[in-house]
Amino acid sequence: MQGPDTKNLFLAIVLSLTILLAFQYLAPQPKRAPVPAPVEQVAQPAAPGAGLASSAEPKLGRADALLLSPRIAIETPSVKGSINLRGARIDDLTLERYHTALDPSSPAIVLLSPSGSPDAYFAQQGWHAADPTLKLPDDQTLWTAGGDKLTPASPVTLGWDNGAGLTFTRTISIDAKYMFTVKDTVTNAGTEPVSLAPYALISRSSIPATASTSWWTYSFEGAIGSFNGVEKDVDYKDVPAGTRGSVTGGWFGFTDKYWLTSVAPADQALPVGAGFEGAVGAGKSVYQADFLGPEIVLGPAATASTAVLVFAGPKEVQTLDAYRDRLGLPHFENAVDWGWFWFFTKPIFYLLDYLYGVTGNFGVAIMLMTVVMRGAFFPLQTRAVINMNKMKALQPEILKLREKFGDDKMRLNQETMALQKRAGANPITGCLPIALQIPVFFSLYKVLYVSLEMRHAPFFGWIGDLSAPDPTTLFNLFGLIPFSPPAFLPAIGVWPLLYGLSMMLQQRMQPMQVDPVQARMFQFMPLIFTFMMANFPAGLVIYWAWSTVLTMAQQWLITRRTRPAVPVPGE
Repeated sequence: MQGPDTKNLFLAIVLSLTILLAFQYLAPQPKRAPVPAPVEQVAQPAAPGAGLASSAEPKLGRADALLLSPRIAIETPSVKGSINLRGARIDDLTLERYHTALDPSSPAIVLLSPSGSPDAYFAQQGWHAADPTLKLPDDQTLWTAGGDKLTPASPVTLGWDNGAGLTFTRTISIDAKYMFTVKDTVTNAGTEPVSLAPYALISRSSIPATASTSWWTYSFEGAIGSFNGVEKDVDYKDVPAGTRGSVTGGWFGFTDKYWLTSVAPADQALPVGAGFEGAVGAGKSVYQADFLGPEIVLGPAATASTAVLVFAGPKEVQTLDAYRDRLGLPHFENAVDWGWFWFFTKPIFYLLDYLYGVTGNFGVAIMLMTVVMRGAFFPLQTRAVINMNKMKALQPEILKLREKFGDDKMRLNQETMALQKRAGANPITGCLPIALQIPVFFSLYKVLYVSLEMRHAPFFGWIGDLSAPDPTTLFNLFGLIPFSPPAFLPAIGVWPLLYGLSMMLQQRMQPMQVDPVQARMFQFMPLIFTFMMANFPAGLVIYWAWSTVLTMAQQWLITRRTRPAVPVPGE
């Protein structure tokens, strides 16, 4: 590095961060499989390993598709929907506590939809037999119901008789949140033994749109599961190639940015064959996550039962943690895409969630977390400020060296390093606090971007969603003028401006830059970062602005409590 003072290294760190931030605008979007349009032919789900077949179905709107079959209503404090008695599918589910927009009167999130609708998405359970002549319930079977409504307090029981000695009973229960338990029982009243294997699957016919824009804001959406305690995820474009394996327990399904559907054996010690498969092409599309249990030999007058867990809901971290612990679902909380810095991201989330429980406001929680972070960095910050003061006191001597050895860069660097060594000044020391904040910055961004708890979380005043950019803009005087700026103008809100101002004030406290070119670049840094932060989540801008203010306060306090460094040029 050519520069002789701490500003050079500081510049390198800041420019590196600038490049990383700018990359989200310059990098191409992650390649994703194209979203299939609704088609006249759709692929039908199949028992695991049986292959996906194509059959004709009418292309209907969701409301019309719901009217094709008799249904059992689902009503809980968290979800509303219905169970399709034809096929006994869970294929109609709306998340009552979550809405498509910030306005609470906007429509609730629709998660599951029936087959035949444009975005078919459902859970299905059943039995598979190697004997193709054995009559088993399938997606066209019309079950009889022992109740008319599924609630947390009232399970429903469905029944079907194949007319050849086998009686099937299905009991479906649901908790107050998002977990269904489906218990299947089969009784053999015949004279011959039969061999059956239970299965469960999640099927969907379209790919959700993603808001991901670059490699570091990317949130995984696709097939996901836990295979022998190891999380595996597969992009939609790779699902049709098929992925299968023999595992014990686990869970398997599809994850969106904020929502998850999955199936799992209730007995997590059960060996199953599990995986993902799909069919995409002209006239058909289906993506399936499933598992197939071990074969059960059912003798005459014998009865066998199996149970499946079906999760369909939001990826609330505390809820996923509770299901992980209560039901033994391995790493269920990792349905949330914690990112590359997961070892920072997860602790930051849990700290924010705890502080939110204390304050009731995630914005205040972010500010309190920033105080905690600054306290943790205080020893390093102290060393950095003391070192900065030494570097500031060295500036006159460095100017003299530049005048004396300006044409001999090698000699200038040697003399500068010797001067810094005699003064006990180390340029790297001043950069460590900034370097350590970079993974914290990315981790907090990830928390704001992927954690459902931050979605539509308000702060104060005009900030109604900490996961979205500041909605105000300089170009209509922050809403005082009834004018909507054109799309090509960046929406520079109040908080990005406050951050740029804080960065400018912080620069005033740094040692004066000797190199005029670098000095000019530093002058433009607050402006550049103001424009960059305009499109970042408001929560992240609040963190960065507040962190800058705390850094200045720490710097002022440390400077007041330490003696000014007066280095001696000679030995």
